[in-house]
Amino acid sequence: MASSLSPECTPLKTAYDACFNSWFEGYLEPAVSALQSADRAAYAKAKAEEYERKCGKIWQEYKACVHKAVKDSGLEPVLQQAREEHPLATPDSSSERSKA
Repeated sequence: MASSLSPECTPLKTAYDACFNSWFEGYLEPAVSALQSADRAAYAKAKAEEYERKCGKIWQEYKACVHKAVKDSGLEPVLQQAREEHPLATPDSSSERSKA
């Protein structure tokens, strides 16, 4: 796995990657089976709650570490400029562009 933006964040990234990958494997196995739509919604809700229990805290810690690294490295203005120049499209806005 790749290192994080900051060496201080790399252990958190490694822990989060391992947690997410483990959770995601369990999510995919039944998700590709022939679940009824009502069962699929309940399954997705249960898996979201499982993710929060297992990986949510480590994700928040990793995200905070990366945000601090971005701030400490002076990258915030560059990221803001990039967001202004090339904003991420929402699904609705991208479908509007394809109609034009």
